[in-house]
Amino acid sequence: MRTPNLQRLFLTGLLTLLPIWLTWVVVKFVFVLLSGISRPLIDPGLRRLAEGNAALAWLTDVWVQNALAMLATVAVILLSGVMARRVFGQRMLRWFEALMKRIPFANLIYGSARQLLDILQTKPDGTQRVVLVDFPHKEMKSIGFVTRVLRENGTGRELAAVYVPTTPNPTSGYLEIVPIELITPTDWTVDQAMSFIISGGAVSPESIPFSVSRPTDAG
Repeated sequence: MRTPNLQRLFLTGLLTLLPIWLTWVVVKFVFVLLSGISRPLIDPGLRRLAEGNAALAWLTDVWVQNALAMLATVAVILLSGVMARRVFGQRMLRWFEALMKRIPFANLIYGSARQLLDILQTKPDGTQRVVLVDFPHKEMKSIGFVTRVLRENGTGRELAAVYVPTTPNPTSGYLEIVPIELITPTDWTVDQAMSFIISGGAVSPESIPFSVSRPTDAG
């Protein structure tokens, strides 16, 4: 009798802690990323303040430096959003983009990232943005985003460039070239798909299409 009870307690505890752990992983990733951007600028100023006043020695604590660095980065991001909505900010952005285009290699990274974000924020023409693809094999499906439709040399067959993000960090993933007829369209929005990916499937609509009619099935 004790073994089943221990198993149930273990599973209950695991299911209770799993969402907390997943949230911690994502928040920690964002926290470290944001704080790492501003910390080289924040740390010297905090050290100078602490050296001049012993009561401010707590400013040199690592968690304080990380927290202030993250807040500074968030403030810069919000300020950038405000500036992007103003004429002056739009001019500065165009100037920055023109500068990036002149820097070798950096122009490829910035241009590709900019195009990907623009694509995900706009509605596709003729092809559903959020799809399912056979990955890693035909008996399993993965969520993907159609970023472009291409044509095969010779046959003219339509092919979709599909970005397949990983869980729980959607900034990394795989690029698949998939025939249009082999992808499974969905009615999900990009926000719904992102929630599904980041939550490990815990946050999702009640139903999802899985099968797609293959051209060879008709025979």
